[in-house]
Amino acid sequence: MDWFKRKDKKIKEKNKKAIPDGLWEKCPSCSEILFKPELDKGLSVCRHCNYHFRMNFRNYIDLLFDEGSTSQLFSDLKSSNFLKFSAKRDYGDQLKDAYEKSGITDAIEIFSGKIKEKTLIMGVMNFDFIGGSMGSVVGEAVSRSIVYARKNKLPLIIICKSGGARMQEGAISLMQLAKTSAHLAKFSNDGGLYISILTDPTTGGVTASYGMLGDIILAEPGALIGFAGPRVIKQTIGQDLPEGFQRSEFLKEKGFIDQIISRHEMKDKLYNIIDILN
Repeated sequence: MDWFKRKDKKIKEKNKKAIPDGLWEKCPSCSEILFKPELDKGLSVCRHCNYHFRMNFRNYIDLLFDEGSTSQLFSDLKSSNFLKFSAKRDYGDQLKDAYEKSGITDAIEIFSGKIKEKTLIMGVMNFDFIGGSMGSVVGEAVSRSIVYARKNKLPLIIICKSGGARMQEGAISLMQLAKTSAHLAKFSNDGGLYISILTDPTTGGVTASYGMLGDIILAEPGALIGFAGPRVIKQTIGQDLPEGFQRSEFLKEKGFIDQIISRHEMKDKLYNIIDILN
């Protein structure tokens, strides 16, 4: 390949400037290339097609609560490997890695705060903590938040984002479905207002319990919502699934959710619902 080499030594080649990683993001819906800092400023929503990227759980706290109004509840709860579970990796090591990666003690955080001066309780799930899976601590935190809202006659909001039950905790994890559902039944009987917000993804045990038990069930556009995944269902029934199956638009059409809301209008919508119903 000597013929391809530059022969004129007087012409200097400039070093190409390296483009830092993480500056650009391709929209999976419209294929537009988005500048990541601008995307983050826009609540991780594509300005071309309104596609909702997954957003860090802390951004929901900043988005929805009035500034300076939040107080975290039940932050002392922390998971442990009480069953001594170990497969390819020890569950205790998985928990340790999840603590270090996410900076929180489990897959949900509970807050007391205000939306436009309306006091409420809100739980925000974190998918970065072992896929937002629901184990004993998530179930306990949700149950305590329901009891707290019930005693103080406050509305409750839970922002769901989960891969389902945490199998490393066995049947203890599955028991949280009944536990949280029972507390919500008491909360409902006492006239409490519970709003569930389903984000991408909300699947498995969370869908089968508090995710779908809201008095008002809201969802973000395009969110994957279901119990078993579409691939499992397709293999089980041996048929192709409808277009958009298990996406929030499909579920709204079938009557499973009440409304699809964009992040940009979420705070106003929540305020209006609470103002009317609580």
